[in-house]
Amino acid sequence: MHNLLPVLRLLCGLLCLFSASLSVPLATSLLAGERLWADYATPMVFGMLLGAFGFYRLRFCKQELQPRHGILLVTSAWYLLPAFAAIPIWVISQQIGAPIAVAEAYFEAVSGLSTSGATIYSNLDQLPLSLNIWRTFLQWQGGMGILILAVAVLPTLGVGGSQVFKSEVAGPIKDTKLTPRITQTAKGLWSVYLGLSIACFLAYWAAGMSAPSALMHMFTTVSLGGSSSYDSSFGQFNSPLLESIAILVMLVASCNFALYFVAIRKHTLHGFWREAEVRATLGTLVIGGIVVSVFLWLRDIYALPEAFRFGMFNTISLATTTGYATADYGQWPLFAPLLMLLLSSVATSAGSTGGGIKMIRVLILLQQSKRELIRLVHPRVMNPVRINGGMVDNKVIFSILAFILFYITAIVVLSMVMVLTGLDAVTAFSAILASINCAGPGLGEVGPAHNYSFMSDFQLFVCSFAMVLGRLEILSVMVLLLPSFWRR
Repeated sequence: MHNLLPVLRLLCGLLCLFSASLSVPLATSLLAGERLWADYATPMVFGMLLGAFGFYRLRFCKQELQPRHGILLVTSAWYLLPAFAAIPIWVISQQIGAPIAVAEAYFEAVSGLSTSGATIYSNLDQLPLSLNIWRTFLQWQGGMGILILAVAVLPTLGVGGSQVFKSEVAGPIKDTKLTPRITQTAKGLWSVYLGLSIACFLAYWAAGMSAPSALMHMFTTVSLGGSSSYDSSFGQFNSPLLESIAILVMLVASCNFALYFVAIRKHTLHGFWREAEVRATLGTLVIGGIVVSVFLWLRDIYALPEAFRFGMFNTISLATTTGYATADYGQWPLFAPLLMLLLSSVATSAGSTGGGIKMIRVLILLQQSKRELIRLVHPRVMNPVRINGGMVDNKVIFSILAFILFYITAIVVLSMVMVLTGLDAVTAFSAILASINCAGPGLGEVGPAHNYSFMSDFQLFVCSFAMVLGRLEILSVMVLLLPSFWRR
């Protein structure tokens, strides 16, 4: 590429902004009386100074980002920022007498920023409060994407944010400006995200959680991340009321945040329920929960009330790629956990904080499949693919087909790599599928009652790669492998 200095300049700016987020666990450490504040203050000051210095030295490298600049910036940031976020995780683990490897610290940071929720830690409730705050706060930042927050301030830095926004945001929303200025769009999405976060925190607090627990679980519910400060995850609370609140928030967060933004601007929800993707997303989650619940009841795993309580919560949690658990569903008959894991591939909307293929792509592919069947009978018929009454351009369909091909290929190849390293097939496949879908727990040795601490450094790096690959929807990463991408 002819000029990478603008990308490097923005990376320095992002490092400076991201370093400031360490003030949250730093303040927590001071308020909790922990002697760990220096372990947050040192990387925070170093990161801010390094980022500010680089940004200042490259202050004259200002230009509108081209599409490949945006792709390179986003991909670089999502692999490099976790390396910085892992520093306090690694240092503090040595301080508290539970040393971890660098690969494990990096995996934990990637899991946080990608909202996967997988962890290498046991005895989570014995970790310092500030470290649990940092783990969960990473997920909250990654939920809507720290780069979207940066887009809101890019004009003040002298660089437009359009290409960053298109590279970072999932699904068709990236080609739709909700406001005339991309900055206002980013601010609008973050305002919705912040409003839902505040409502979730207050609801958890009022329903009986302590303030720190409410804050940490708000971070990971709104972001559909699912990390908890307890080994028993959400089951620690054993509260149907808290579980009901979590289900509601997960359902809300699984839908397109752009629709909430539009509804707030127009002061009406009139068009919200007309969206095919919303109906399909919520319908899939609810029906999936009912199917699992009835299955558990028919197999005499639970009585009917408990079957619906555990079946609905755990299905919606895993299907929305959150990953909370209130029961060890790895012990259920295989049909139930396998269905829940497969639902995590499709049961969230584009423009939400969830991972996976996204429901809009599934709907378009179903329409395209129907069109091809009709063409077999009526070869000359004009039958365009329509979503919400509008025609879908063939370029979008071709892009989705390419995405699905890379999605399946990535799962197969990475699963085979994990099997080659010695994992059993169920653990390898579910670990990769959960990582690419940013869902967290899988099946086998990475089920809800286990964690990823048994994996080797190489296996953790493979899962870390898969998590960012899924978070950036694969194509943004794979395009970097093309020689033509680097040609002028």
